[in-house]
Order: sequence, then structure tokens, then C-alpha cells
Amino acid sequence: MPLPDPAPGLVLRYAYLWYDQHRRGQDEGSKDRPCVVVLSIASEDGETTVAVAPITHTAPRIAGEAVEIPDATRRRLGLDGERSWVVVSEVNRFRWPGPDVRPVHPSRPGAYDYGFLPPGLFLQVRAGVVAAAKRGSLKTAPR
Repeated sequence: MPLPDPAPGLVLRYAYLWYDQHRRGQDEGSKDRPCVVVLSIASEDGETTVAVAPITHTAPRIAGEAVEIPDATRRRLGLDGERSWVVVSEVNRFRWPGPDVRPVHPSRPGAYDYGFLPPGLFLQVRAGVVAAAKRGSLKTAPR
């Protein structure tokens, strides 16, 4: 199965590098996790740059730093049963597809995505990322 197009709202499995890890000099993510494509830009030379926001089980410490994924959406995507949030205060930026996109499960070696967030939920995620960028507080780890 080929890699999907990195359309905004797509949830994929990715070796996410947290911004704090990046600042400490790490260049590899320590854990593969679901992430949401929040931006995908194709250049004239055919290269596509993607920004992804991580999904985590850790509740945000500060209101507005994450958007909770509703139970029904989490189940439809095939994520585990724990509460989950999309972090909107930081992203990884990389050239698509990059070496860190991973299959969603060993039993599905050719499947790299879980599906899409519903449009309304994606708009909340995008708005959170845009708000952080406008405040100057969006943390970006280039990969």
C-alpha cells in the first residue's frame, strides 16, 4: 500500500521529536505516535513540506495547548481507549515523506494512516496552532 497524500487533517504514525528533546540536541523521536498533519505545502520543485502535531494521552497543563479528541473519533480512527489530545503548541516540520513515517501497526505493514479528523475537530486544531504561531509561542522542531 503506498503512502497517503499528506493532506491536512490526516492522522498518521510518526516518530515525533518533542521540542524539548530537539533543544537538548536529540534528532530522533523516542516513540512512534499518532500525529495530525496540520500543514502541507508543495513547492515548485515538487518537494512537499509537512507540519505535524502530536497526539498524546497527557492532559494539557495550560488551557489552549491541546484539543481533546472525542471518544467516537478516537474509536473510528482505531486509537486506543485512553483519552487523547492533539497538542497545538508545538509541531515537527519535515519533507514528505521523510524517514520517520511509520506503519500504524505491525499487523498492517503497508498502512501508514488512521484516517482523518472530522472537519470541525481539525478546524479547532488548526486554529490552536495558528493562535500559538500568532502569539509567537509555537515551538517547531525541524526534522
